[in-house]
Amino acid sequence: MGRNTRKDPRMPKKRAKKKTFSAVKAVKANARERVGQPKPERVIPDTAREEKRGRKHPETLSKLLNEEE
Repeated sequence: MGRNTRKDPRMPKKRAKKKTFSAVKAVKANARERVGQPKPERVIPDTAREEKRGRKHPETLSKLLNEEE
């Protein structure tokens, strides 16, 4: 049944994947050694969508007059 489980002694262990050289990772590691770790991101609170866009329909004159009273 479960021959692909790792506990089965008949199956050989999976070989470790050989790590290839990555120029990007090397450059980033070098920069971290010289300058240090970058500061963590600041969380910017989300504003409501309606606040960004504004109101879709202007308020009617009757509503404006009722609010003043």
